[in-house]
Amino acid sequence: MDKLVQIAELLITFASSIYITIVIVRFILQLVRADFYNPLSQFIVSATNPLLMPLRKVVPGFFGIDIASIILALLLQMATMTLLMLVKGNGLPPILPLLTYSAYELVSLVLNIYLFSLIVIVIVSWIAPGGHNPAVALLSSITEPLLRPIRNTLPSTGGLDFSVMVALLIIYILKILIA
Repeated sequence: MDKLVQIAELLITFASSIYITIVIVRFILQLVRADFYNPLSQFIVSATNPLLMPLRKVVPGFFGIDIASIILALLLQMATMTLLMLVKGNGLPPILPLLTYSAYELVSLVLNIYLFSLIVIVIVSWIAPGGHNPAVALLSSITEPLLRPIRNTLPSTGGLDFSVMVALLIIYILKILIA
């Protein structure tokens, strides 16, 4: 029976993590005004629309920020944690710790998305500089609003771009602060 609980936990965690990540990426893409004609953007929109569109009828946007995406991700994270607690036989978790932990998980996820996006951008710039790939274009549109202010602040270094290192350092500091 213990093995079945482990398998159930794995499946719940795996499926919810992927979908919550897709919802958060959609939020980030809308926030940075990314190209929604990109094939990956189209996939993200089609994957999230079934749950997001009904919620948007109830929860409006606020100054261009898609609040419905945030609420959907938070509700999904809370549902995941509740389901995991029930599968383990621990009963229903208290609402306030559940809400707090879910919000922490989502902030951590956003930081991880930016962290991995920056690392992929750096690796691609070494392997295939100037190449065009829809995934790289999407990652560039996500990371560019983060890197632009850093590039404008750093002094000129003769063609070397240290903005990614500064951005990674800031992300790691934020991860330490929220832990």
